[in-house]
Amino acid sequence: MLGLNRKLQRLENEGSYIKVGLIGAGQMGRGMISQIEGMKGMRVVITADLQVDNIKNAYTHAGIEAANVITTDVKEEAASAVKHNQVVATTDMKLVTSLDEVDVVVDATGVPNIGAEIAWDSILNRKHIVMLNVEADVTVGPLLKKMADASGVVYTGSAGDEPGAIMELYDFADAMGFEIVALGKGKNNPLNLEANPATAEEEALSKGSSPKMLASFQDGTKTMVEMNAVANATGFLPDKPGMHGFSGSVSELPGLFLEEEKGGKVKNKKVVDFVNGIAPGVFAIIASDKDEVNAEMKYLKMGDGPNYVLYRPYHLTSLETPLSIAKAYFDHEPTIAPYYGLQGETVTVAKKDLEEGEYLDNIGGFTVYGKLLKASEAKEMNALPLGLIDQNVQLKRSIKKGETITYDDIIQTKETTIWKLRAIQDKDFS
Repeated sequence: MLGLNRKLQRLENEGSYIKVGLIGAGQMGRGMISQIEGMKGMRVVITADLQVDNIKNAYTHAGIEAANVITTDVKEEAASAVKHNQVVATTDMKLVTSLDEVDVVVDATGVPNIGAEIAWDSILNRKHIVMLNVEADVTVGPLLKKMADASGVVYTGSAGDEPGAIMELYDFADAMGFEIVALGKGKNNPLNLEANPATAEEEALSKGSSPKMLASFQDGTKTMVEMNAVANATGFLPDKPGMHGFSGSVSELPGLFLEEEKGGKVKNKKVVDFVNGIAPGVFAIIASDKDEVNAEMKYLKMGDGPNYVLYRPYHLTSLETPLSIAKAYFDHEPTIAPYYGLQGETVTVAKKDLEEGEYLDNIGGFTVYGKLLKASEAKEMNALPLGLIDQNVQLKRSIKKGETITYDDIIQTKETTIWKLRAIQDKDFS
C-alpha cells in the first residue's frame, strides 16, 4: 500500500488535489493553511471565519497572491473560484459544508456548539469531517460517528492533537499484540483549578495566544477532554475521578503504571491519565506475557519489564491535520474516533462559589472547569457534560466551589444544536 506522501504525489501528477474546506482562521487554522500550501495534492480551497481579514492574511502568509483570494458568500461565485484554482474567503460556514467542490471539511473553531453544527452539516452533505474540536467530540461524537458511518463518510479527530497522537501509539502496539496497560499525555502547565482569563492574560499575551484557551489548559479542562476522547476511542477509563496526574520522568512511567500490589501507583489496567514532567509528549505503557518478547525488549534497551513505555516527544497540532485529511480521503479511515461510544464524561465543576440565577460562561472562563469521570459515574450523578455549557445555561440554585453541577441544577434558556444532538445520543445509546 502506498504511503500518504506517494498517494498525494500521484494525485498531483494526475493534475488533481484534495479540496479542503476550513472553518476557523485562528492560530490552528492559519498554521494548517500554510502547511497544506507547501504540500502536494492538497489545498484549502475555502475558509470561513467571522473576520475575513484573518482569512486573507492566512492565505497571503501561505504564499497565495491576494488577487487569487476571492471574498464571497455566494455559492456560485465560490464554485467558480475553486474551479479556476482560486481560493475563497467567506463568513458563511454553511457555504463550506455545502459546497460541492469541497472533499473534506475541517472544524478549527474550538467552540463545542459550532463544531457540532459543522460536523452535522458536513455529514448531511456527504463530506468527510476532521474535528480539531475535542470538546464537541467528547459530547456528541458517538452520535456523529454513527451518522457518518451510515452516510458513508469519515468522522475523525486530528493527527497532531494529543488524542490522535496517543491513538497512533495504541494502534501500533495493538497491531503487534502487546498488552496495553495505560495511555496518557504530559501536562504543559501546573494544574491550577482557579485559572481564568484574567490570571492567564499576561502569559497568554507573551505567547501570542488566547487567555481563555490558556486558562482551559491551566485549569486542567483540556487535559480532561483530551483523555476523554482517548477513553471513548479505546474503552480505557480513568483510574479515579479526575485521573491521578502523577509527576515523573519518561523512565519512571512503566513503574508508575504498575498496580499498587506490585509496587506501582494504579488500581487497574487499561487506564487513561496525565503526567507532569513529560510534556509535550504522549505515551503508551505496554507489556507482554511472552518470555521471548520480554527478552527481546530488554535486549533492545526498552527496560527490565514487566511494563515498557512507548513515548512520542512531540505533537504538531494542526500542522499534522493534513495527514488525517489524506487518510480520510484516500483510505476512508479515521485517525481517532469514539469506537467504544461514551466511556468517559467530562463533567462540569464550579470554579468558584456560584449564585442562584447566575449564567455559566464557556470553557476556559471564570465559572467552571472540567473533570473526567467514567460515563457510568456521571450518569448516576446526572452530571452536566461540560461540552453543553454556554451563556444560555442558568443556575437554579447556588453551587459551592468544587461541586459538580447536574442537569437538575440548571435551566437551559435556549436549545442549541449540541443540546439537540446530545438528547438524541442519550436516547439512542441508552
